[in-house]
Amino acid sequence: MAGIGIIRCEKNEKRCPLTGGFKAMASASQGFVGYEGCEPMGVLTCRCPGDGFVDLAKILKAKGAEAIHVPTCTFAHKEGNVWEMGGGFCDHIDALVRQAAAETGILVVKGTAHLPGGYQPERFEM
Repeated sequence: MAGIGIIRCEKNEKRCPLTGGFKAMASASQGFVGYEGCEPMGVLTCRCPGDGFVDLAKILKAKGAEAIHVPTCTFAHKEGNVWEMGGGFCDHIDALVRQAAAETGILVVKGTAHLPGGYQPERFEM
């Protein structure tokens, strides 16, 4: 069973309880496809402009996370009832996940639930 950490964005923390993400994690679906089961290791919130993102990743790794996921809303937006690429809450999420993967040595994945059509979760590894 894979230990999963989530780093969410402060811009959505008071509106989204991560219900879809936890359901996807429990069923190893959507952004969590490919795991032989998932166990949550913790959820932390990144504050703009993201200076502490790597430190949050290190904390989750120390707590047993083998991979870290960032919610879909960081890089995509909802249009009606459909999620579309781009326009997410974080303009520099790609740089943050690359840096976290490089400095922690663990997998960082873009995507949890509500994936845009045709999107395959991007995986960043050292």
